[in-house]
Amino acid sequence: MSPKPPADAVIDERFMREALALAKKGLGKTSPNPTVGAVIVKNGRVIARGFHKKAGRPHAEIAAFKDAKESVKGATLYVTLEPCCHYGKTPPCTGAVVRSGIKRVVAGMLDPNRLVAGKGAGILRRAGIDVTSGVLELECAELNEWYIKYITKKMPYVTLKLAMSIDGRIATAAGESKWITGVEARRHVHKMRSESDAVMVGLNTVLKDDPALTVRLVKGKNPARVVVDSSLRTPLDAKIFDNAGKVRLIIFTTNAAPADKIKKARAKGAEVVTVPKSAGMGGGVDLKKVLRELGSRAIASLLVEGGGSLGASFIKACLVDRISFFIAPIVLGGGAALGIGPLGIKKMSKALVIKDMTMKRIGKDILIEGHF
Repeated sequence: MSPKPPADAVIDERFMREALALAKKGLGKTSPNPTVGAVIVKNGRVIARGFHKKAGRPHAEIAAFKDAKESVKGATLYVTLEPCCHYGKTPPCTGAVVRSGIKRVVAGMLDPNRLVAGKGAGILRRAGIDVTSGVLELECAELNEWYIKYITKKMPYVTLKLAMSIDGRIATAAGESKWITGVEARRHVHKMRSESDAVMVGLNTVLKDDPALTVRLVKGKNPARVVVDSSLRTPLDAKIFDNAGKVRLIIFTTNAAPADKIKKARAKGAEVVTVPKSAGMGGGVDLKKVLRELGSRAIASLLVEGGGSLGASFIKACLVDRISFFIAPIVLGGGAALGIGPLGIKKMSKALVIKDMTMKRIGKDILIEGHF
């Protein structure tokens, strides 16, 4: 039987969980900044709460200070991420924390941003503030796993989403794909879109489904739309062009694209970016270069919704961070399109293993999530 944790550790975890719950309110709204929540505790009770609502708006600590209805002097600040110590769109939070008279700071995790990375905690300690870090660190890191990858690698965190039958098919033998999953699962996908910086499909999906790639079934922001099209065959009357002036549209192509088509696509509001061809993927777009280009455009999280070919290309290039597979209780049989194209795996020992796997029911469907 494991020994019980000290009472003060239990208290710290209790208030950090409240800070985590607050942080989740900012999901999908703070990028490229992290999602952060904070609570201020004095004499055993919460006297202020705050979370980061949007990039350019006050950080969680500042929001909590503004929420306080009494003096925070001598109180403890619980925050899911180490307070920042550099100037961005807002001043550093460490200065405000020091001036506030806060006696102790409990951080869920240190900020992986090289501009902070322990420096914020160091500033607070030198000011005489007691600092504890690593409380519910795994939970805090999971909340910001997209931010951790983006800030350390300058590439977006990639989630591969697929909706398929129980036998792994994404369309009938005749190509019909609407709708494999139920409305509850589709609503969940729209929520995922609203919490992502961008959503990506390949040319085949544009030609077969003509998707708008906007958020409609839930309230939330529209992500940037990204199309991978090596020869720029995307029709100029496709739905993604309908609101290209309002909802960002980025098309990645190669030097195989006709110059006049690039000009016309740009005239309709699309950003057309030419990247090298991939030597190992049939001359298609180099997906790693695509991710680097997206990172340079402050795209920190990417939801890949393409079909079996695009999904397989991402998997073979080892560029998938997380999978979200919606499994419908239907069988489509042979001849129907596969959810994931050929991967060239010949030995069972080489099969890709999903780690940290979770399963939950969404309407009539099952959502399986995890990491490769």
